[in-house]
Parts: sequence; structure tokens; C-alpha cells
Amino acid sequence: MKIAVLEEILQENDAVAEENRRAFAEHGTYALNLMSSPGSGKTSLIERMVERLGGRVRVGVVEGDIETTRDSERLERLGVPVVQIMTGGACHLDARMISCALRELDLGVLDAVVIENVGNLVCPAEFKVGENDKAVILSVPEGEDKPLKYPLMFRESSALVLNKVDLIPHTPFSLKKARGYALQINPHLQLFEVSCLTGQGVDSWVAWFSRRVEESREKRRI
Repeated sequence: MKIAVLEEILQENDAVAEENRRAFAEHGTYALNLMSSPGSGKTSLIERMVERLGGRVRVGVVEGDIETTRDSERLERLGVPVVQIMTGGACHLDARMISCALRELDLGVLDAVVIENVGNLVCPAEFKVGENDKAVILSVPEGEDKPLKYPLMFRESSALVLNKVDLIPHTPFSLKKARGYALQINPHLQLFEVSCLTGQGVDSWVAWFSRRVEESREKRRI
């Protein structure tokens, strides 16, 4: 019975996600669902992205948190439109939440929407929200074995950001093992070694993001 209920929930979610996907596609707006555990650096990565893009890509953000508006306030200071979703306990954003958030964003003037999901390595991977890509952040303090422990998250993602690499000299973290485990789960993952603190690797990540934005624009022109 529990399986039947879950299937029904996911089917309903997927139907709304498809509506969201069509809305993004209609405007040629690229949507990235950014996922990770708490404290891995999602907001910091978005901040560095916005700074490096320098207005060349018009980005809006949907910010998901269980409580507080602290992260959305950080992003608003950079001048990007932000819609805050406080789930009040739910461990992920779902398609209906994103549908409501899109009413507050003008997709006609945005090239991309970054959806910062609730910090969780389980539930966000199960729920489509209409995104073009899912991306996951794994930070050095979490350990290199997370792809093996939470395989769905890495299997569903198009890109993996290995963040806080500046801490590697101070930890037993193995970059080789982390890459190997991740590619074992998903051989097609695009991997980026990043430090949001020092700026290492941010340009490569932003270049990938910009290419994906341009591809969405091209599809609309066709």
C-alpha cells in the first residue's frame, strides 16, 4: 500500500513537472536543480556564479529551505530575483512548489533559473521539478564515499561539483576515490573541482552552465 501511494504522489508530481518544463522551454529559460547535503556550499556556489557571469546571463533563483530566509537574503544582495520557499519541514522541493514560485518570476527576462533545493541527499533526487539538469555538490568534509551511500542522487545528476577542495590537504579525503565512486555510479557525470572560497575551478563550472543556457536558447530558436 505504501508503494502504491508513493507511485501516485510521484505521478502527480511528474505531471506538474512537465507543465513547468514546458513553461521553461517556451521562454528558452534554462533550469538547473542544484542539490546537496546541508552546508556543502550551494548558496556560495550560486553567489560565485552570479559574480562571474557579471550580468551576461540573467539568472533568477528559487531558494528552498525548511526555515529562515538567510540564504535568499544573501542572494538578493547581488541583485538577482529570488523567490523563497520555506517548506516548514518537508525535506525537498516538489514540482507544485516550483510552479507556484514561477508565478513570481518573469521568465521572459530570465536566461536561467537556479533552483536551490533543500539540503538533503535523498528526497530531492526523487522529485522532478521541470528542470533541464540536476547537479549535485559534494564537499570535502562529507567524505568521498557519498556516491556509494546515496547513489540515486548521483545517478540522476548531470554534473557533480566537488566543493571545498582547498581543504583536501587538511583531511583524509581522497579526490581520486571520490571521482572514481561518482563515475562508477554515473559514467556520464561532468565533474568540477571547485573552491568557492578561493575561486578555484569556478570558471570551468560557469563555462559549463553558460553552455547549457545557450543550448536552451538555441532549442527555442529552432
